[in-house]
Amino acid sequence: MPGPPVVPVRGDEALPAKVDVVVIGGGIIGASTTLELTERGHSVALCEKGEIAHEQSSRNWGWVRLTQRDPREAPLMAQSLRIWADLDKRTGRDVGYTRAGIAFALPTEKAVAGAEGWLDSVRELQVDARVLTAGEFGDLFPGGRLALKGALYSPTDGRAEPQRATSAIAETAREKGAALLTRCAVRGLELKAGAVCGVVTERGPIACDAVVLAGGAWSSLFAGSLGLRLPQLKVLNSILRTEPLPDGPGPALWADGFAFRGRADGGYTVAPGHGLVVDVVPDSFRFFGDFVPALTHTWRSLSLRFGDRFFEEAATPRRWALDKESPFERCRILDPKPKASLATAALARLAKSFPAFEKAKVAQVWAGLIDSTPDIIPVIDKVAAVPGFHIATGFSGHGFGIGPAAGRLMADIVTGRAPIVDPTPLRFSRFGDGSKIEPMSGL
Repeated sequence: MPGPPVVPVRGDEALPAKVDVVVIGGGIIGASTTLELTERGHSVALCEKGEIAHEQSSRNWGWVRLTQRDPREAPLMAQSLRIWADLDKRTGRDVGYTRAGIAFALPTEKAVAGAEGWLDSVRELQVDARVLTAGEFGDLFPGGRLALKGALYSPTDGRAEPQRATSAIAETAREKGAALLTRCAVRGLELKAGAVCGVVTERGPIACDAVVLAGGAWSSLFAGSLGLRLPQLKVLNSILRTEPLPDGPGPALWADGFAFRGRADGGYTVAPGHGLVVDVVPDSFRFFGDFVPALTHTWRSLSLRFGDRFFEEAATPRRWALDKESPFERCRILDPKPKASLATAALARLAKSFPAFEKAKVAQVWAGLIDSTPDIIPVIDKVAAVPGFHIATGFSGHGFGIGPAAGRLMADIVTGRAPIVDPTPLRFSRFGDGSKIEPMSGL
């Protein structure tokens, strides 16, 4: 089942012989990194095995939020909000960004206490968020039937259009000198004295001094081919969009049984508040020990299943010759079948809670595969074992909103500039240096 329609980006035909940096992956992280580096005067080739933004970067909820972020990534998200505010002007394109506000429903006193604890944990960031009373929530979402103790709300959180934003960023990077190479998988790295000196693509080699892996759900496989252990699993999220719906709520809302946000086309994106599907695959066993804390933390939200994906991934080679077809060429775009019942059940619960949605008509249902790490925060770092190699991945469903700032931070690390935030919590080495791996507690 195809994903939502994405603003198309034409790939360049000419393969550059040499650039300063090759970026692997044409999602919002890769595109944002490419734009940042290009604006700083570096030559960059962005290599995408399929098409720009055709995987999770166009299949997500479209939320741009700081509220309820893990405190370890909240400083980076605060920077991203500033970048989003200027993105239309910077790209000369409408990315659909608006500060419409986002609320998280708090059904119990325990949930209220958790929200207040989160506010304390990010107080130094001066986050524009507060706990609403049930009455204030009713004023913000009139006509609702939710029985709540309150809500955690930020008026400065917002939304953008995933099917537009990454394409706009990538096209702007090209206008400023980057090469956009679609259907051009990177098969592996070329090394000299153990350091990066180029990449081998399916269309030929590109010499370079640095490589950024922003491959989303493919990153662990690519890193593993280099002998690097990157614990990462894929999580399936099923989503729907409605036809235009008049008189619906303005702010976005997360509740236990559903989540929604308004769209630029007048419809709504709707998803389960919980209800993520995790396919049992060989990596589930390879990384089981790494993910025990996350499974303990999120087990109520997950549904494990065993099916065809196990055998597909078991048959996928983990090493390959660079002059032969790679797994990235065999599967150009991850286009998983949605578990439509989860999305439609979320819409039904939403309609019971907000009568305005009783007349909502489903326009499309799709799914995306989220690249998740054991502590549910990303890796944004250089790899000490392979000088010149960098990783920006594992955004665990939070990558769209944080993407522009993640690209800026990655560019800082690649170029040696003072980073916009302290990247220590996002270091790659935390999965092998004995650090305690802890997902955020909270809602």
